[in-house]
Amino acid sequence: MRIPIYQVDAFTGQLFRGNPAAICPLDRWLPDETLQSIAAENNLAETAFYIPNGNGYHLRWFTPGVEVDLCGHATLASAHVILAIRKESDASRVSFQSKSGELIVDREGDLYALNFPARPPAECPVDPGLVEALGTKPKTILGARDYLCVFETEEEVRAVQPSMDKLAAIDRFAAIVTAPGRDCDFVSRFFAPAKGVPEDPVTGSSHCTLIPYWSKRLGKTKLHARQISKRGGELFCEYRGERVKMAGKAVKFLEGFIEVGV
Repeated sequence: MRIPIYQVDAFTGQLFRGNPAAICPLDRWLPDETLQSIAAENNLAETAFYIPNGNGYHLRWFTPGVEVDLCGHATLASAHVILAIRKESDASRVSFQSKSGELIVDREGDLYALNFPARPPAECPVDPGLVEALGTKPKTILGARDYLCVFETEEEVRAVQPSMDKLAAIDRFAAIVTAPGRDCDFVSRFFAPAKGVPEDPVTGSSHCTLIPYWSKRLGKTKLHARQISKRGGELFCEYRGERVKMAGKAVKFLEGFIEVGV
């Protein structure tokens, strides 16, 4: 079976920056083991698969190790494939059905704006191994799907060098580290070693938690964010109560086909 594949750098306007995602359009679902094997073979933070579903698409995301319930950069990259590369629609909006419900992506000039569910952080019991795993103590630790570890400065966030083995043993999906930014509202990094992603270059799903936190702390709904991984990425964000908006650019790196025997 021959499957189209596209690799797109998301949340960036520059090739070799942002977060690379592999996108595979399908006309029917393949066995989960096959989808997981493709994602492992691609060895990117996420591989997304989509199939037509009425007036929109059904979308799933896989890390090299596991299927996940929400992924921002691969959703943005999927919309870029549908609207700009394959030109499957003349519309400027794509609707995806996913494990996190309906996700809307609007094309706004050279930006793709994601409408995602908000995941505000709250006080929570903290895994006793978290601080040791991070190698440094945050000023504040909150929880949603992930731990939100808040530092005082961007320099502290840049300096974090976690033990991936220890971090893989914590009791939440991942750990976000964040602080006020020097030339933006806030910066962050994201670590999910237990899910096959030691450090994610740019993470849409983490901003479902970051946006509510920083909106409340800074007293504003529109925010400019940077994820300061080695590749780096930029997001234009808005807090909308139960939903969050995050927008970014996308650049195609490759397109081709993979051969799968099913």
